[in-house]
Amino acid sequence: MTKSPDDDGTAGPGLPPARGRWTDLDRPPLNAAGLRRGLVREGGLWRRVDVVQRTGSTNSDLVARAEAGTAGEGSVLVAEEQTAARGRLDRRWTAPARSGLFFSVLLRPVEVPVARWGWLPLLTGVAVATGLSRAAGVDTALKWPNDLLVTVGGEERKAAGILAERAGDDGVVIGVGVNVSLRADELPVPTAGSLALAGAVSTDRDPLLRGVLRSLEDWYGRWRAAGGDPAASGLQETYAAGCATLGRTVRAELPGDRVLRGEAVAVDGDGRLVLATEEGVQEPVGAGDIVHVRPVAS
Repeated sequence: MTKSPDDDGTAGPGLPPARGRWTDLDRPPLNAAGLRRGLVREGGLWRRVDVVQRTGSTNSDLVARAEAGTAGEGSVLVAEEQTAARGRLDRRWTAPARSGLFFSVLLRPVEVPVARWGWLPLLTGVAVATGLSRAAGVDTALKWPNDLLVTVGGEERKAAGILAERAGDDGVVIGVGVNVSLRADELPVPTAGSLALAGAVSTDRDPLLRGVLRSLEDWYGRWRAAGGDPAASGLQETYAAGCATLGRTVRAELPGDRVLRGEAVAVDGDGRLVLATEEGVQEPVGAGDIVHVRPVAS
């Protein structure tokens, strides 16, 4: 999932996509029936898998369904193309139809204290990274708090993003966008990447999506069984092991024009990034507080 600048030549929200760049026979549609057979099972998390050809935002659609009472936990909504997709801080992005995985899931972790729900985007990052590693054979790294990185030409590039939103009093909708088959001439920004450009052994989206959702089911089950405790579930340790942000000097831009610079030394029990500042203070910053976290050249 990549943010698209206004002048990158892509179709904007609500506009029909240009033919040629967006119509590609090498990008077959998802097999909705096959996905349901592979994911929906008695006693499992995933209860319903819907695939739509085109929508504005799977997150917005699933939040609306949840609030209307027409979607329950384990609902999955997948789009072949999104025209008004959103990232953190309401940033907009676009991608060619069928070039990636664009989906949202509805979770209702009612047995977990709400104070621990902030771990859900990080949990999803671990699950997506694990699923893609197995299904695509690509090494990924986690960029705190909501991005996945791949290596293209020796450089780290963003290949996926995650957005979590509350849905009523007891629900969370988590949206995931993964660039799968984007080619170099289709990248909206130089810092974007894709599984294909990172040398994936497979860009078949059906097994990729099944692998990611099975991994998410596994990690969510562990976390929920531990009452949302990130240490007891193994989530905190696993996230830290795969987080490329840790060990780097970063510049955190906070609301109110406040800037904090320091080495990212840990992810604490609340999922916050802990910075060791130049003043010798360890200060945690939460994802909700961050405008940008940028690496600082040494």
